[in-house]
Amino acid sequence: MSIFHARKPFLRVAAGLALSGGLLAAAAVPANAAGVVNSAAVLATADDYLGTPYRFGGTTPAGFDCSGYTQHVFAQNGVSSAKPGDLVFFVRNGRAYHVGIYTGDGQMMDSPRSGKTVTERSIWGSNVVYGRF
Repeated sequence: MSIFHARKPFLRVAAGLALSGGLLAAAAVPANAAGVVNSAAVLATADDYLGTPYRFGGTTPAGFDCSGYTQHVFAQNGVSSAKPGDLVFFVRNGRAYHVGIYTGDGQMMDSPRSGKTVTERSIWGSNVVYGRF
């Protein structure tokens, strides 16, 4: 059983917290995280970086932020890019404020706001986090 399968209810709660202004827990759920990850290998890789300094926007062992760290660890274990069906969380000031469904090729489907309809459109921002449940 993968670490993600075992924590599925937790991840749903975490995503709800992210969208309600809580911690951005979605950053801990990289794209491609669906049940094919060797959790022992991921944890061993994560352990290799204990003591690495925090660096805002950091994505390398010279310094990580939360999403850079999780993306790097999972990339080291063969998990690195978003797939159609993944969630796209838009982030501002460390909090998710909008979510859509990734459809591939930089596109997503979402329900944008009052007075608009559900559409497929380009992902408009660069400060996004992908997640899968």
